[in-house]
Amino acid sequence: MSNLPNCPECSSPYAYEDGALLVCPECGCEWSAEDRGDAGDGEQATVDANGNPLQDGDTVTVIKDLKVKGSSAVVKVGTKVKNIRLVEGDHDIDCRIDGIGAMKLKSQFVKKA
Repeated sequence: MSNLPNCPECSSPYAYEDGALLVCPECGCEWSAEDRGDAGDGEQATVDANGNPLQDGDTVTVIKDLKVKGSSAVVKVGTKVKNIRLVEGDHDIDCRIDGIGAMKLKSQFVKKA
């Protein structure tokens, strides 16, 4: 019997290996086999738009024009954001952008620089 972890989404015990990924046949969730040790600790790694893991202090680049809520300012594509802080929640990056100030970003709109 294999010692594969349960699915992180639905906790199904029927996960199987498919190349470098683990797949859940019940919900269709896929996760990397390297994350096996992290599956039980309840902590998910924050990743950028390309799937690269992010850490506190990283520098990222914005990949899409982002409107700043409550003002007419726009964070342009290619803007570099230095020294990010990862936080919990929908907007999982806390940062300071030159010319705009303190902001929260979603990791899906940045890539690691």
